[in-house]
Amino acid sequence: MGVNIAELIEPKETSLEAISGKIVAIDAYNTLYQFLSIIRQPDGTPLQDSSGRITSHLSGLIYRTTNLMDKGIRPVFVFDGKPSELKAEVIKARSERRAEARRKWEEAKVLYPEEAFKYAQASARIDATIVEDAKTLLTYLGIPCVQAKTEGEAQAAYMVQKGDAELVSSQDYDCLLFGAPVMVRNLSAPRRKAKPDVVSFNELAEKHGITREELVDIAILIGTDFNPGIKGIGVKRALKLIKKHHSIERLISESEIVEIGNYELVRDIFLHPDVNESYEIVWGTLDEAKVLDFLCEEHDFSEERVSKVLKRIEPQKQKITGLQQKSIEQWL
Repeated sequence: MGVNIAELIEPKETSLEAISGKIVAIDAYNTLYQFLSIIRQPDGTPLQDSSGRITSHLSGLIYRTTNLMDKGIRPVFVFDGKPSELKAEVIKARSERRAEARRKWEEAKVLYPEEAFKYAQASARIDATIVEDAKTLLTYLGIPCVQAKTEGEAQAAYMVQKGDAELVSSQDYDCLLFGAPVMVRNLSAPRRKAKPDVVSFNELAEKHGITREELVDIAILIGTDFNPGIKGIGVKRALKLIKKHHSIERLISESEIVEIGNYELVRDIFLHPDVNESYEIVWGTLDEAKVLDFLCEEHDFSEERVSKVLKRIEPQKQKITGLQQKSIEQWL
């Protein structure tokens, strides 16, 4: 879910055409969860092949991701590594919520089907098979995959900082805490439901008169995936406190708040994340035969539909491999 700092942010609506030609580091797990949650049958059942294997994520990758390529966008998928031990409680709580949502979904399908889809969405989960299938398809499409050491958003932000990508794509604002200069949301969402929007960290910092370090301390006060925050402190109060005291250390010494557990460790996770510095971004060639075999022969996709998509993106794929990276200045 990430940190809830939405009240501080004023995203600017954009379009796929405006991002054309740009390298976008995509938070893979975040995007796969989107596909697994949204791409379902009316009763909430995920798409499956004849062997009962879930294919909603593959459908999202072949149809929605290739739509990005058709617009000239250059996607790079960044996959999560090992989570921090500080995230263990959040992971456990999420697992319990998904299990409860699945129980409610099964019940709703029988008793009140109009509620079933909502609970089905909340029950979506990613396992090793889903990740490996996603990487396989992306490789056949010639789309680069980067493996993060820890958080995918931290790795994606690092890639933008290094100039190897221009925007981070995620639904969560954590990437701003990890140092992403620019992020884009709703990149893979159905266009009838949500239009893409961009958030510039510089604009956020200017608007509120804060630094990245102060934004991280604000996040720690309200709670992150790595700490529970302080009860009774919301984002507006956290902003006011940090603007007055400028750091958690001074807040503790100058106010009634006496203790904030693990805040140095959480701050360090955001400001100095452990990232993969030896990644390589190479756009491969589209292997149409392997895509068709993987999707149509193994997972029962329509060969006609998949072939149609591949023929549409092939010219763009050739352009993508030869495009030069553009500046991100227009977003800052």
